[in-house]
Amino acid sequence: MLTSRYFIDLTQPEIAAQLKKHPLVILPQGSVEQHGPHLPTGTDIYASNIIGHAVAERMDGLVLPGGPLGVTPLHMPFEGTITLTPDTYIRLVMETCGSMAKHGAKYLLILNWHEMNIPALGVAADRLHREHGMTVLTVQACYVAEEHFGKECGGLTHGGEIEALAVLAYRPDLVHLDRIDYSSDHTHGKRVDALRRTRIYQPVLTDVRSIAPTGWYGSPQHATAEKGRKMVAEVADSIAAKAKEIFRELDRIQGGVAEVRTLDKGC
Repeated sequence: MLTSRYFIDLTQPEIAAQLKKHPLVILPQGSVEQHGPHLPTGTDIYASNIIGHAVAERMDGLVLPGGPLGVTPLHMPFEGTITLTPDTYIRLVMETCGSMAKHGAKYLLILNWHEMNIPALGVAADRLHREHGMTVLTVQACYVAEEHFGKECGGLTHGGEIEALAVLAYRPDLVHLDRIDYSSDHTHGKRVDALRRTRIYQPVLTDVRSIAPTGWYGSPQHATAEKGRKMVAEVADSIAAKAKEIFRELDRIQGGVAEVRTLDKGC
């Protein structure tokens, strides 16, 4: 039995046996960007990593070493941010997951926590399906967290409680709630975030200061590690249940009878 679901923690024989047993891999995606004075620059990748591991336990999969870097020019005015171009980012995702396809991975769940990765991930997911034959599903884990915890946590805000909870569940030593002293105006931040989160209109913003002049906004002071673990478990339960359902449906409509039986082993 695997002691970890993280690909880089395992030996080659363990990986080979697991892929033969259930050819599902999960690619966590995030970014390296400023998150105010209280959260680390790796907040997004930490969130997707810990949720990805919980989903892998529920679906009997492996968590790939998702590169921490994403597409995040919005945050470049602040130190601590490293951004990739969309072309570089797509290539990184393609080559990572393409390697796994060659090793026998058939199912790919891309688990993303960073909104600006979404357009490039859509391109990469489609290409991985068509060029490597993988059955691909992308889930925006940050939106799942908002759906389940938005009301009690003040919504999905940059550097707010939902993001603090994710890091507290993963690395509580990296969260410094005692340093919270200059959250930007919540009303303005939520209004501008609402502009860019609709299905119909997608404005391009110059930088994050259009949303929050200080680089972050929210009310993370009530976040705790215990609540963080609860959030991770609930979000993972939701993602795993829906992902199993969607993968089965994809196999049904795309003719993967053998793969349906394989996927059922992880349910």
